[in-house]
Amino acid sequence: MRVAPGSLDRYVLTESLAGLAQAMGIISSMVLMISFVDLSRQYGGRADVGFLRLVELVLLQAPSVILLLLPFVFLFGGLSTFVALNRRSELTAMRAAGVSAWRFILPAAGMAVFIGIVDVTALNPLAAGLNGHFEDAKTAINQGFNRSGSPIWLRQGDEHTQIVIHADRHDMVGGIVRLQHVSLYLQNVTPQGGLQFSRRIDAAEALLGPGYWRLNEVRETTPGAGSVRSEVLSIPSSLDRRTAMEKFAARDSVSFWRLPHTIRRADAAGFSSAPYRLRFFQLLATPLLFAGMTVLAAAFSLRLTRLGGVAGLAAAGVTLGFVIFFFDRLCGALGAAEVVPPLVGAWAPPAAAMLAGCTLLCYTEDG
Repeated sequence: MRVAPGSLDRYVLTESLAGLAQAMGIISSMVLMISFVDLSRQYGGRADVGFLRLVELVLLQAPSVILLLLPFVFLFGGLSTFVALNRRSELTAMRAAGVSAWRFILPAAGMAVFIGIVDVTALNPLAAGLNGHFEDAKTAINQGFNRSGSPIWLRQGDEHTQIVIHADRHDMVGGIVRLQHVSLYLQNVTPQGGLQFSRRIDAAEALLGPGYWRLNEVRETTPGAGSVRSEVLSIPSSLDRRTAMEKFAARDSVSFWRLPHTIRRADAAGFSSAPYRLRFFQLLATPLLFAGMTVLAAAFSLRLTRLGGVAGLAAAGVTLGFVIFFFDRLCGALGAAEVVPPLVGAWAPPAAAMLAGCTLLCYTEDG
């Protein structure tokens, strides 16, 4: 019996896509349902948040959560695909025809790599943008209930000046960042790299414009001199609305294409850029993680049906998938805290998934 390589590839790809679509549908439905219930619990009693508003919030929030769970889509989709092929004895027929397990797993793994690249370069920026709109909408709803806002700290700077900004309240007015009861602490960077306090500026309000802060009702104090009052004062700013919000936003809400810029901004302002560098490396490792989950799913599905124990092996594969997921979360926490280098924290879980899958596949295929 001779198997045409192109036909085999197309068949495996078709079956794998069907399994992924099924897993994607189930996980997406669960995410949407849980998100709707959670938002209903938070805002269900608000007269200004109706059903359509809740649906809008769910659709803005859900894509980021679904992308976070995509490794499980590849794990569950791969398991369902290869277990179904095994139960129909199609894998047995392929192997009896002299086709190696590596031969029919590679198309599915290659597809996972391709989808991982699309996820990083296209889906992640889209989900990050929708998540940003979700945060804006949520902030607007909360401000409608409580106008006081909350205190924040910001920091901006370059190689010459560092500015620490504190505000008692903050909100958004027509897409413009507004701070109230603001204090700005300006420090000069010395030739030795140290910081020397130069002056303090207090203002009733600060509005973030393109490249500058516009301060109202200002009092400026310099060490060894009296204070100077003015109605309006403008000072340069290296922040815009998005980067200002990113200073206290979750790293997952920053898109792949903005991460290098955010890393440079954080370093220039004196912040630790480790969480953003970790996220950048995690996104780069996403194709390997998806391929590793696919190989892992296949490796736990190749046991001959007549020997029994296929269901147990599939359950073991799911368990190992959860272990890798939590290992990824642990490595992420350690990398963000710089306990381990961000590069190691990002690449270790995908490498572990791929190595585990390849090891088990070698044992199953070659004995």
